[in-house]
Amino acid sequence: MQEQTNFHPGDFITDFTKVLTDYWERFLFLLPNLFFALIILVVAFLLSTKIRRLLSSKFSGKAHDQITAEYIAIVAKWAIVIVGILLACQALGLSGIAGGLLAGAGVSAVVVGFAFKDIAQNFLAGLILAFNRPFNVHDTVQINDVIGKVAGLDLRTTHIRTFDSKDVYIPNGIIITTPITNYTRNGLIRIDFIVGIDYNDDIAEASRLIEDTAIQVEGVLQKDPPYVVVDELATNTVNLKVFFWTETDDYKKGILQLKGNIMMQVKKVLLANGYGLPANIQELKLYDHEKHLSVEVINQSVNSSAG
Repeated sequence: MQEQTNFHPGDFITDFTKVLTDYWERFLFLLPNLFFALIILVVAFLLSTKIRRLLSSKFSGKAHDQITAEYIAIVAKWAIVIVGILLACQALGLSGIAGGLLAGAGVSAVVVGFAFKDIAQNFLAGLILAFNRPFNVHDTVQINDVIGKVAGLDLRTTHIRTFDSKDVYIPNGIIITTPITNYTRNGLIRIDFIVGIDYNDDIAEASRLIEDTAIQVEGVLQKDPPYVVVDELATNTVNLKVFFWTETDDYKKGILQLKGNIMMQVKKVLLANGYGLPANIQELKLYDHEKHLSVEVINQSVNSSAG
């Protein structure tokens, strides 16, 4: 014979109240632990921020340590945050979760390594760049087709600010496997440009005149004076290549403006001394069916009308 189960609203309310009371008592019991865990998290975040600023500012005056200090500061910040989270779990009595996180770190590293291979590669590449230091903040570098000043090194990317004020973020994994040209590392650079003179001009005298002019321009190194060589016997000109050395404290201004200034001075001096700077000569070719130029036809018509 089947028993009937009767639903009594009073029993439901009693059970529900008992459950709420039980959870409330547990909450009150854990309230000190929750407060303590919250303090741990706040202290961890504040301490991580303080440590990052301390490490960043400690080497701010040392040019060769800026990138390394900044990178270490970022890693130290997140390490302190992770430790704070684990301690908060311990304070809440969730030691099993904290232990599970630590025990599963090895397995998680393998899984995450496959899932986020590019992120892990960029992180390790950034670590190598931070300690190897092929460039520093404010150095002018060229990476592939990107040229500009290094603005910073992050966990995943390197920030390059180009001379036309574009912010380019290049993954560290690409930089570590790409040739890097650092224009300002040793503080010196050689610049060159080409000047074309007429075939009838005196090449030796023009070279001497260019060298004497270039060495007088402010910013050109005196200890390694400019020199001129014949670069090419072109169709219309004898091309002279001018070389000079300068410092690279400010590549954008010091190099580009200095080069333009020297070119203007050389042009003035050559023209003032009677040297020709011939333009390109254009050759017109008449085919068999073209007997006369159009200008000749116009001249003939003008002459015939005049006669």
